[in-house]
Amino acid sequence: MAEAADFQGTRPSPARRWLRRTASAVLGAPLLAGLLAVPAAGAAPAAEPAKAPTGSRTVAVSLNTLSPSVPAEDDTLTVSGTLTNKGKETISSAEVDLRVGPRLSGRGEVDDASKRSAYVPGVDPVTVGDKYTVKFPKLAKGISQDFTLTVPVDKLGLDDPGVYQLGVSVSGRTTTTPYEQVLGIERSFLPWQPEASGSRTKLTFLWPLIASPHVTAETRSDEQQTPVFTDDELAKELAPGGRLEQMVSLGSRLPVTWVVDPDLLASVAAMAGKYEVESGDTTVPGKNQAVAKQWLTALEKVVEDGKVIALPFADPDLASIAHRGKNVSGTLSHLQNASAVAATTVETILHVKPSTDFAWPVNGAVDSSIVDVATSAGAHNVIARSDSFGETTKLPYTPTAARPIGGGTTAVVADARLSTLFDGDMSRAGSSTRAVQKFLAQTLALTEQAPDNERSIVVAPPRTPTVAQAQTMVRALEGLAGNRWTQPLDLVAAAEVKPDPRATSKVPRASAYPKKLRAQELPTQAFQDIRTTQGSLDSFETILTQPERVVTPFGNAVNRSMSTSWRGRSLEAQQYRDAVRDYLQSLTSEVQLIEKSDVTLSGRSATIPVTVQNKLVQGVDRLVLRLTSDNIRLKFNDDGSMAELPVSIAGGHSQSVKFDTATSANGRAQVTARLYTEDGTQYGEEMTFTVKVSEVTPTVLLVIAGGLLLLVLAGIRMYSHRKRAVASDTADGNGDGPEQPSDPTPDTGPESGAPSGTGEKVDR
Repeated sequence: MAEAADFQGTRPSPARRWLRRTASAVLGAPLLAGLLAVPAAGAAPAAEPAKAPTGSRTVAVSLNTLSPSVPAEDDTLTVSGTLTNKGKETISSAEVDLRVGPRLSGRGEVDDASKRSAYVPGVDPVTVGDKYTVKFPKLAKGISQDFTLTVPVDKLGLDDPGVYQLGVSVSGRTTTTPYEQVLGIERSFLPWQPEASGSRTKLTFLWPLIASPHVTAETRSDEQQTPVFTDDELAKELAPGGRLEQMVSLGSRLPVTWVVDPDLLASVAAMAGKYEVESGDTTVPGKNQAVAKQWLTALEKVVEDGKVIALPFADPDLASIAHRGKNVSGTLSHLQNASAVAATTVETILHVKPSTDFAWPVNGAVDSSIVDVATSAGAHNVIARSDSFGETTKLPYTPTAARPIGGGTTAVVADARLSTLFDGDMSRAGSSTRAVQKFLAQTLALTEQAPDNERSIVVAPPRTPTVAQAQTMVRALEGLAGNRWTQPLDLVAAAEVKPDPRATSKVPRASAYPKKLRAQELPTQAFQDIRTTQGSLDSFETILTQPERVVTPFGNAVNRSMSTSWRGRSLEAQQYRDAVRDYLQSLTSEVQLIEKSDVTLSGRSATIPVTVQNKLVQGVDRLVLRLTSDNIRLKFNDDGSMAELPVSIAGGHSQSVKFDTATSANGRAQVTARLYTEDGTQYGEEMTFTVKVSEVTPTVLLVIAGGLLLLVLAGIRMYSHRKRAVASDTADGNGDGPEQPSDPTPDTGPESGAPSGTGEKVDR
């Protein structure tokens, strides 16, 4: 209900009005309850309670705007919002009132006030007066109505500086409850600090530029190595109105510390040139070069005088590495490499020297193993959060963020209540306004906790804020623009602030790590997949004449496989790792042995050629081709049943490698050919073929020679015999005598024209 008009020349304070209202409510409530408890004669039995919201929850009240967020003495406060009747009856004589007071003491009271949903007489603030109300004759069920309340600040009754409760309530009547009552209320906070405080809190606000991976390991074979993107979604974030464009545009006017993933910069720089995008089984040219160039230019201008923190390349998930990956060989070296390339990437693209001395685990949740992993990669500062790095000393105030945790490492503990205020859906005006006012209230209440003890506070907002979240954060920081109770400080300086000796500096145990976050971690299998891919890459690298063309894109892809952005996206993470592995396998298979048919040796010694093909655009060397025979009688290069020869092939060519062979007996031998790197690591698939030896031996020659001699002797005998017979016939006068049965038939049959058997015949 609206208060009566103030007496002329007097203005009761919110506290006095609150006491008066409390007394009225306490005295009047029993009488009103007694009157209502006596039913009229013949009245029907009370109906069952409606399932729709009732009481002070009947009407949903949304405060969409509150301006100014931090008023001065000569300002006019404007509050606008929306009423929605959630009940089952029409509300009559609805009246919207602005409520102010009492002043809250401490951060805990701010939290308690924000948790209340129903109207609590004597606890909730009192109305400003009938002069500043909005009336609605009717508020039909299910219908929404907008309202605007305008009140001069000097009419609010604000006394001492501090945080005051602010509320908007709607009262009215229904058929069921014909008396006036509060049917809905929404609370907010009004920071009141008309002049700069003598003690101000140093406030560090992180402004993250982080995105999920969009670049594959694949590059084209041209000189520029045109990159291939999984999609063109990054361009949407960079375009005007997109998330990343808004982060740069909005952050450009704020005193924030930029926290950048170097992979994002590298990806945008790649997009600024020629790039391609996967489309089904093929790729199409990318067309967003202008958008990428514009974003990089804007960012470079914004950060030229600011502090930039470079995370390790691709923002690796430190908790996943600590809990699931550090025992898989090679994982920590990948993290160290990601940290090593971070500074170079940022400096090359933005032309500023970043700090690479900070690690930022997910949600600032830490334990001893996470700290160990972070420091192993070179970080000396770990960004934690107070809901993880909890206070155990029960300090009556919020301590400074910097905490020494041993070994020269500092935990920079962000304030959890301030950092999480911008989580959730900020696209609704009511949610955004509530977050802004609570942020301002909490920072003022924090400063008032210990006005003689200036402290340094860090705010670590969502890692990848939405546009609505970013806009809400801007409004919150703009409310602090007058530096009335805070002053900005960059993260590097915040880490160097003298710590509070009473603050907790003990790192939580591993068992304290939140179960919800642990369930989102990359599995151990992910790091085993990465190890397998890296092993193949190491072997492939050793044979290339230009290894950097492969090592750089695949090294970046391996780092992206450990990205924090894969949390909650296990299927996409697996698909990305599989794509990296499959593409690497497709490249390594471009250097292969050509299948060989069976070989026939027609002598004791011969040369066997084996062909190696290189379909890559660059040359390969430091390869060894090894032949092995399962028959000890077949020897290669006079060196037993195994021989090796070096292989060096230009890009797009093949090489025939020739092995001298010798054998001491006929038969078959199974020969295995396989490529190896110089260090003895197998490369590619083996290839087998059969060698058949069919040489004519001396014994066989003797047998053949003996047979031929017998034939010759038989022929001579037959000739002599016939010659004598002819001579005898001539002597008898019979020159053309009949043919004798013993005369031989002509031997003139044609040679066989059938093709020889399949296989390769090698002559001596």
